[in-house]
Amino acid sequence: MATAEATVTYSSGRASSVPGEASSPPDIRLVHYNDVYHIDPSSSEPVGGAARFVSMCKEYREGERFKGQPNVVTLFSGDVFNPSLESSVTKGSHMVPLLNMIGTDCACVGNHDLDFGVKQFRHLTSKCRFPWLLANILDPALGPDVPLGNASRTHLLTTSSGLKIGLIGLGEREWLATINSLPPNLIYLSASAVARELVPQLRAQGADLVVAITHQREPNDHKLAANLGAAGDAGIDLILGGHDHFYAHALVNGVHVLRSGSDFKQLSYLEARRSTDPSRRWDVDIWRRDAVKAVPEDAEALALMNKLTSKLKKSLEKQIGWTAAPLDARFVTVRLRESNLGNFVCDIMRHHYGAECALMAAGTIRGDQVYAPGPLRVKDVTDCFPFEDPVIVMKVAGGALWDALENGVSLYPALEGRFPQVSNIRFTFDASKPPGQRIVEVEVCGAPLDRERVYTMATRGYMGRGKDGYDSLLVQPEGGKCEEVVSEENGMLISAMLRQYFMSLKVMGQWTGWGPSLARHWSRVAEDVGKSHPNIESPVSSPAHEKGQHGGWLAPNRPGMPERKQSWAEWTPEKLRAMRGNVEPLDESGDEDDDGDSSDGEKAEAQAEVRNIDRELEVMRRVFHKWCRLAGVRGEACDSLSVAEIACGWAKAIAPRVEGRIQIVGVKG
Repeated sequence: MATAEATVTYSSGRASSVPGEASSPPDIRLVHYNDVYHIDPSSSEPVGGAARFVSMCKEYREGERFKGQPNVVTLFSGDVFNPSLESSVTKGSHMVPLLNMIGTDCACVGNHDLDFGVKQFRHLTSKCRFPWLLANILDPALGPDVPLGNASRTHLLTTSSGLKIGLIGLGEREWLATINSLPPNLIYLSASAVARELVPQLRAQGADLVVAITHQREPNDHKLAANLGAAGDAGIDLILGGHDHFYAHALVNGVHVLRSGSDFKQLSYLEARRSTDPSRRWDVDIWRRDAVKAVPEDAEALALMNKLTSKLKKSLEKQIGWTAAPLDARFVTVRLRESNLGNFVCDIMRHHYGAECALMAAGTIRGDQVYAPGPLRVKDVTDCFPFEDPVIVMKVAGGALWDALENGVSLYPALEGRFPQVSNIRFTFDASKPPGQRIVEVEVCGAPLDRERVYTMATRGYMGRGKDGYDSLLVQPEGGKCEEVVSEENGMLISAMLRQYFMSLKVMGQWTGWGPSLARHWSRVAEDVGKSHPNIESPVSSPAHEKGQHGGWLAPNRPGMPERKQSWAEWTPEKLRAMRGNVEPLDESGDEDDDGDSSDGEKAEAQAEVRNIDRELEVMRRVFHKWCRLAGVRGEACDSLSVAEIACGWAKAIAPRVEGRIQIVGVKG
């Protein structure tokens, strides 16, 4: 049961059950945490949240009971810059000031820290007041023995008591294979082999305590401990791991192996004392601390979070892309038949991971509206795809895929979220037949589905856990038969994929962090997706936006901008597009945190006007939906724009299409 007080994880017998109250002070004090994504608290205990987490860290750093003891050393085991809805907008930059405020002293690189490319990782880590380590994944393009992203291999830290901590960062091969935006020709080295090489070097440099900060699965940490026990100069004293999202401790071959939860919900506090037993160097005591509601929120951290949230809200209103086709996200479309938006997103999922096919439950799409041709804002993406379970890739047998499609159409014509949207799959179902017997035929990869063949398929982690009746897609860690190629811990959010896809279509104001590897990958994805859903360049250099002298976007005063009047003449598609287009695009040319123009009066006024339009249109949609239902009328999406009507000089416009991937028979009328 979660408690505001620390609970004992492991006792050496030399410390009090209450941290800081032992008769003999420790020689070294540590705080460990890993895998943090969401800065806001959740609804269930332990609620977490960055402000409570900062309070706990400050307590161990500045608390009265720890006066006169060595300063605490705070270590982080990776995954912070992604995935979250906030990261979809900030590309991870909002987490840097929090890491610094926590007092982090050293970190290991996690797979999600590289989701926005190596160039962005280097930019973010350059703002961190501590080093990042990754000893066993090398980039030969940077020089001999240089780790990926210019991380360091080891770090020697001198504590306030004069003792030295030798730190080594280690990652696993498995997560490396799931990241598509990495430089070519990376060299992966065995974690154990690298540790055998580097630990003696740290000892020779005077390290009293050697700690491996890792980002790999628990079994790999146990293997590392088994290979490098604490005895001898080559031995590791502590392994502080990440990548798994649970709290766990084990003593393997004399080495403490610890992972400390996730999401600012838990941390570990450790005290180390020189051992009097010649068979080991250190006696270690470990406590678990949960960030429950009873833990007060730190005022400084709350102020920082409010500042970050304020900037985020301003960014949400800005343009992220442009569509020449109406994007049909209505429940009456996505939960009953093929949708152009469903096709588009599934194609991005498939091509991003190089999977053979993709299947997404329609409940993933939450917009319940038609996004009219014209500018798309960041909030359109985050509102329509708000879920925080990443896309996964699995190996699924053809028979299980057939069963998944049967489940998807089993409750038709009810507006159920399980209805499937697909990529590189074509299927026909007979709605007049009983559930479980409705699928008539299925093609995958252009050929009839082979029930015995195994396909690689991209889908949501939600479905890989068997939700919405998708039992046949249950992955092996959940007790199913589908093998995970990319797990939830390694996957990306749909919102982040869309963010990067739209960045790949920019022709002006490109993101400075768009490194070569990221550019290559997303250019290929955009080219492949564009075969079904054209990416259209505006025929003119659009006068809608002019580049500002400081790299920002200045929206000019438009003579044709409608004044807000209670007249239907002001609600034409052309005038609504013009109004939305008056909000500047999200500035990709630099760091969003440095966007000093976001409070400009004219821009703020334009954003407020668009928000008012959105609220009025939402009311109109609700009333119109009700009228259509009572009148028995079905609304249709508007027409796509002609090329001449596309006024988007800063990016290519998307034009998602319906292609006949889903055929329905047996329906009367």
